[in-house]
Amino acid sequence: MKLSIVILCWNDLQVIVNCLQSIYTSTHSTEFEVIVSDNGSSDGCVEFIRKRFPRVHVIENGTNLRFAKANNVGIRASNGEYVLILNPDTIIHDGTLDKLVMFADQHAEAGAFGCRVLNPDGTYQVSGRPFASLRGEWLAALYLRPLGYFSDWFLSDSYTEWKGETQRMVDWLSGCFILIRGDLLKRLGGFDEQFFYYYEDMDLCRRVWDAGYSIIYTAEMAITHLGGQSTKRSPKAFTLDSQITRYRYYYKYFGKRGARGCRRVALVSLFLRQLGYGLLQLVSPSDAGKSRLETLRLTFEWNMRVNPVRLVENGEEPKLMVEPAGRVLER
Repeated sequence: MKLSIVILCWNDLQVIVNCLQSIYTSTHSTEFEVIVSDNGSSDGCVEFIRKRFPRVHVIENGTNLRFAKANNVGIRASNGEYVLILNPDTIIHDGTLDKLVMFADQHAEAGAFGCRVLNPDGTYQVSGRPFASLRGEWLAALYLRPLGYFSDWFLSDSYTEWKGETQRMVDWLSGCFILIRGDLLKRLGGFDEQFFYYYEDMDLCRRVWDAGYSIIYTAEMAITHLGGQSTKRSPKAFTLDSQITRYRYYYKYFGKRGARGCRRVALVSLFLRQLGYGLLQLVSPSDAGKSRLETLRLTFEWNMRVNPVRLVENGEEPKLMVEPAGRVLER
């Protein structure tokens, strides 16, 4: 088998049908299998997929295992020389997978590959980024990203002068679409499951680099990514999820000092954003602005109360009115 496509599903009937249809109609010369790892969906998508796409291998997890763990279920069941981690809210453009597999065959030095990701309106969606660092976090928090035009030393959370129009090596790729060599992926153990949602893609790509492989982005092929379909269901809870896994990432790679430094920059960033969006809400009030400010306030309060080292080592976290989605869904 040349290619295994692993798709995580959690009540994604409205989008996964178009995703699967695009895979089967756009892929012409590559032998492939599709594995859907379902996290206890209740919207009828499992039954629909089995009826409409009988070739798809559906694995029913019975409960919400979250992103990393559920994808690992699909990865373990895969047989492909390459494994594509794919979001259900994506559309594969004609020939993309055929061309990308061919591209990967020509670049033995690389372990993972990405292509151009587009928003529904056709604009570019950033999918390749530099690794997170405290320096980069401070640059982003203080709105100093433009300094990246002068030197790569000032890169924060994006490649300042690059808009995804050319081929290049990138530090990490968005988890909505990552093609990775199957033997390498299994050797790495798939995703690190402590990153239940967010940072799992950055961590995986970091381990690809550590294993001696590069990661290549090519603009010759494209997909469309709707984006945010899961997080829209509970934005405040998923925002807190991102804080938990962010601290876990900094602790894993930078130790206790990194986790504590991450908290400091988070508090400054959240304070400045509350200030800016608060002024905007005064000038131009809206329900969306009010909701955004409430999420920022909640996240700031959570970070004020958290001890990042105890959070990572003992699971000790602040008790607020809204629990992180990971804690709710794992019950």
